[in-house]
Amino acid sequence: MPPDRQGDGDADPGPVRGEADAGPLRSEPGSLLEHVPVAVLGFDDEDRICYWGPGARSLFGHEAAAVLARPARMLFPGRDPGAAALLAERARSLGYWRVRMPALHRDGTVFDCGFRVFPLTGSTGRSVVMGLASRSVELDRVKTNLAFLDALFETCPIGLVMLDEELRYVHLNQALADMDGITVADHLGRRMTDVMVTSDAGEFQRLLRAVAREGRTVVDTLVGLRTRGHPDRDQVRSVSLFPLSGAVGSRRGVGGLLVDVTDRERAIMEATAARQRLALLDRAAAGIGTTLDLNVTARELVDAVVPEFCDASVVELVEWMYEPEIFDPRLPLVTRRIARGTTLPPPAEELLTGLERVTYPPGSSIHAMLDSGRPLSVPVNDDFVTRTVAHRERARLLLESGLACILIAPLIARGTVQGITMFGRSAARPAFTESDLALASELASRAALCLDNARLYGRVQDIALTLQRALLPSAPVAGPYADIAHRYLPGSRVTEVGGDWYDVIPLPGDELALLVGDVMGHGVPAAAAMGRLRITAKTLARHTRDPEALLAELDTCAQEAGIELATCLCIGYDPHTGHARVASAGHPPPLLRHPDGTVERIGGVLGVPLGVGGVPFRSTGALIPDGAVVALYTDGLIEARGQDIDAGIDALCDQLRGPLDCLEEAVDRILAHLLPDTATDDTVLVLARLRRAPPTGPQ
Repeated sequence: MPPDRQGDGDADPGPVRGEADAGPLRSEPGSLLEHVPVAVLGFDDEDRICYWGPGARSLFGHEAAAVLARPARMLFPGRDPGAAALLAERARSLGYWRVRMPALHRDGTVFDCGFRVFPLTGSTGRSVVMGLASRSVELDRVKTNLAFLDALFETCPIGLVMLDEELRYVHLNQALADMDGITVADHLGRRMTDVMVTSDAGEFQRLLRAVAREGRTVVDTLVGLRTRGHPDRDQVRSVSLFPLSGAVGSRRGVGGLLVDVTDRERAIMEATAARQRLALLDRAAAGIGTTLDLNVTARELVDAVVPEFCDASVVELVEWMYEPEIFDPRLPLVTRRIARGTTLPPPAEELLTGLERVTYPPGSSIHAMLDSGRPLSVPVNDDFVTRTVAHRERARLLLESGLACILIAPLIARGTVQGITMFGRSAARPAFTESDLALASELASRAALCLDNARLYGRVQDIALTLQRALLPSAPVAGPYADIAHRYLPGSRVTEVGGDWYDVIPLPGDELALLVGDVMGHGVPAAAAMGRLRITAKTLARHTRDPEALLAELDTCAQEAGIELATCLCIGYDPHTGHARVASAGHPPPLLRHPDGTVERIGGVLGVPLGVGGVPFRSTGALIPDGAVVALYTDGLIEARGQDIDAGIDALCDQLRGPLDCLEEAVDRILAHLLPDTATDDTVLVLARLRRAPPTGPQ
């Protein structure tokens, strides 16, 4: 390089120049060296300043005209010639020398300055010493920053990467190489998307291109991926990307920071899943077992898990061949499917609904699950289908259903296997985990207890209904001179039986006995007491025509049986005369609806209930017009909280004034109008249309 060059390629007008039209030697904006000006100056053989660049003017404060051709000692404190001579001597003897020494500014201040000096010889053989000078404090700052960056790249646990404009690796740290499972050298020259394999339909690659081409900045974006070095390991990374400007001749491209947050995200997902499981259990606890109906309870379990927990579910009850309902793994297991549900497309629905009864052969997965008593997760494959499904067509449907795995859980309550429940997932969902098995066990335990309650209720209900059918007349035989319509509505929704009763008893001579009674209480005990009174009354009615005598005998029976507060009403009707005798033991009075629509109460003294004893019963007579309707009822029809009994009887009278052409329709209409949905007492209503017998003898 000729000694008279100024440093930026301008032609040299003479041996010594001061001004140059190039700016100071600076890095491009945004770089590490942006604020570090570099002064370029030169000394000749006599240690005079022969070159003075704009950076030197900024650093030392002198214009070029004031320093060119002057001794270099003017740049040092005390104008010491030794400092300039030392720089020149070391540059010529060593070829390159760097040093820090005090320098003098034009304003008289002294500052610490870093010099880099080296000799240059031009084409004429003339030699100069060129110097590069900067304030030491600014150089120290740059060195510190560079040292920090070097340490960051070497020791930082965060993945650091530099990509070129084609998104190929040009620089990365060891932390990123370890995350990828590939050496640093194996990264270089490869594209980032060749190493990081994502399943986001190219979204991550589009993100990289947007940063490289549009200068976008991306901060803390989560990317799910696998790498070529760890192809069997799912990772989640937090990725931050920024554009590289190409400062000081460096490459343009993309810089990035990558943090492996797989464990954190897994912990978050597990915590979220745990909260979802707890929420599901909470909803299931509230939603399963709202009734004592087996089918409804099973349906509630299916609704609780589909589609939140699984894609398909069934509930099946075991049909035991032998009591006492003990599971034997050597025998086939027969179940009855009572609930099902799926969100999968066909043929999944056909698979779930095709059979009501399912037979599982010994050695099936169902047997293995029941034998252990714990939930079992199995893949839907040929082995599972062969061992578990007995029918070939059902096996085909299962393999084509879209189900990838099935979780089978036992329904066990009070030591008895009630049945099984199965939860199925398609390949679009993750396979069942240990946490899922625990959740299924909780759901099955809850459902099994509710199903067992429903089963026990069903047994009690069967007993109660059998008792009810035995104790109440299903179709009373009233004889040729009476039409009867009757209803019994239990106040108890548990057993559907109670203490109210009624009967219509044909007697010799075409006479008829109408009875209605009420034993205090509900359920089987009240029904049993009612049955004793009804059977006794039916027997007595055939031996005595007097209603008061019948009540007296019933009173004795009630005392002997310990029955308290039972009421009874007895009407004896003779169709040949139209005459009736009415006796009451504390029961509401019967109502008589005349053919013209008028309604009146008949009967005399109310009397005392059965079981009290010591008080005689009385009867009164009444004449029943031909075609009149007698209404017998219990207090459940006329009593309501906050309402007087007489108001209830008046309301019943109003209903009886309506059309009674069809007694069956009239009974239903009256009950619908008078009986609220919230009624808790047993109710009996009997409507009897009584007719006269035709006269006998010569006309």
